[in-house]
Amino acid sequence: MRKLIIATMLLLSPALLSAAEAVKLEHADIDLRDQASLQRGAKYYFNYCLGCHSLEHMRYNSMAEDLGIDEAALREQLLFGDAKPGDLITSSMREDDALKWFGTAVPDLTLVTRWRSPNWVYSYLKGYYLDDTRPYGVNNVVFPLVGMPHTLGELQGRQEAVFSEPKEPGGEPVITGLKLVEEGSVTPQEYDTIVRDLTAFLTYAGEPYQLERQRLGVYVLLFLGVLFILMYLLKKEYWKDVH
Repeated sequence: MRKLIIATMLLLSPALLSAAEAVKLEHADIDLRDQASLQRGAKYYFNYCLGCHSLEHMRYNSMAEDLGIDEAALREQLLFGDAKPGDLITSSMREDDALKWFGTAVPDLTLVTRWRSPNWVYSYLKGYYLDDTRPYGVNNVVFPLVGMPHTLGELQGRQEAVFSEPKEPGGEPVITGLKLVEEGSVTPQEYDTIVRDLTAFLTYAGEPYQLERQRLGVYVLLFLGVLFILMYLLKKEYWKDVH
């Protein structure tokens, strides 16, 4: 038993350490009922992300139907190359190219908000800062030593990290915030909206039927509540002679 407890503590210690050192995430505040936001998020994804990242568990036509995008708009704005409405949403990037350019395979993003969280994705897309030591000249406060370039950099602009003094002599300085040093093509408020829309779209992609599941869940709980009352009354009827 003692060995089992020690082994469990050793297994959990990296996770506990990671949680303790984790960056405080910003709240994404997304609304999956806002179809216009999801449509804008799809536009940003297809223009800025699909070149590298696939959504291999989703088809173009099912996404368009869910988001209220008609087939003409789908073909004109979201289908590139020889892609067809019934195809899965895949990137054209080859795995060997990704390994050569980024040093790792580029992940599919269908389930990224379920694997991480919407707040993580939102904070990550806002967390890039200038770092001359990195291959693409940028780093990220949420994902240190990230290999991905800042594809939304032209929109956001350039940020520098703000460091605190080391807590003890010889210690490493800690990043306490980010400062915009070069404006992008949109204002910070507009960039926040863009990132929020993109995060909302990825959250939808991770679970397209989330709203339907929640709606049905209410009816299931109401049914169980009524059933409980009926079963309780039935139990009293059966046991009334015993008491």
